[in-house]
Amino acid sequence: MKLFLIAGEPSGDRLGAALMAGLRTLGPVEFAGVGGPLMQAEGMASLFPMEELSVMGIAEVLPKYRRLKRRIREAAEAALASGAEALVTIDSPDFCLRVAALVKAARPGMRVIHYVAPSVWAWRPGRALRMARVVDHVLALLPFEPPWMTAAGMSCDFVGHPVVAEPLASAAEKAVFAGEGPLLLALPGSRRGEVTRLAPIFGEVVAGLKARHPELRVALPTVRGVAGLVRELTSGWAVRPEIIEDPAAKRGAFAAAHVALAASGTVSLELAANGCPMVIAYDMHPLTLWLMRRAARIDTVTLVNLVSETRTVPEFIGPAARAAKIVPALEALLADPSAQQAAMALTMERLGKGGEAPGLRAARSVLRAIRRR
Repeated sequence: MKLFLIAGEPSGDRLGAALMAGLRTLGPVEFAGVGGPLMQAEGMASLFPMEELSVMGIAEVLPKYRRLKRRIREAAEAALASGAEALVTIDSPDFCLRVAALVKAARPGMRVIHYVAPSVWAWRPGRALRMARVVDHVLALLPFEPPWMTAAGMSCDFVGHPVVAEPLASAAEKAVFAGEGPLLLALPGSRRGEVTRLAPIFGEVVAGLKARHPELRVALPTVRGVAGLVRELTSGWAVRPEIIEDPAAKRGAFAAAHVALAASGTVSLELAANGCPMVIAYDMHPLTLWLMRRAARIDTVTLVNLVSETRTVPEFIGPAARAAKIVPALEALLADPSAQQAAMALTMERLGKGGEAPGLRAARSVLRAIRRR
């Protein structure tokens, strides 16, 4: 069997790598497509650098539209020429579903499987109907998503979230970050636009916390595509963060941190898996923020809040993402994280902790979808 996979950002790269590993345990399979370092480690030669697709927001996409349009065409042509039995697109719907549309137009019988259901329960519910024109089957990460997909005309399986199966730090990895003062985990995102907007805000928060905790330590896990930018933008922080790219060191930092300040996204689930209390802060282009708020159907953007059906994770979005508001929220969590810790444990249970690995469940779902053709 041969499959063509496309991932557009680090979270999709993790999903794709786990899926590839799961598929390989079920039988011989070849992979082609677009992926990051984790998917490449599983045997994929990426058609072009995945980092080119890590762009979010209308205002951020416009300057790169021509290049992205060319990459859409290249990916579709490569998928059609690959001889693959199915196209598996992983998150990044603005890119992936455009590729899927070109593939379906040229070869209607080719199965298209999309990994990560669109958050139609959060905003723009009509996306599911439009997606159903080019997608046959969906792999859902959240337990409440399949009914939304099947109502739109696609088959869908809840396969669990891969965060529940990712390895946690060993005692030795955690011990590397032992120290006297509190350890803050700073997570300003994996896209260049995110890091550029959030690094100054996070720096002000670090200064505010250091004034209260002179022995404050800061760890900042990052990814290959923005590591240089992160070093540049954090060089003037009141506490110079330890920039982390090594996976083992990242595990150790997540396990050892007393509290985290993070951009909105799936990183909240990684923190929950490690029981690390968190505050979410996010800023974006004013036009993007205005459009998203007009379309929003929920009152929280944090997955821990949504899955646990609580609101224990504080959020500071847009104009609210300011150090004067964020620092007191972090102080409160340092003093008493108990309510949030209970919500994080419930989130992990609902996402499939203790069951079959999500990557393997996703692989089984992919094979069933192909055989239904």
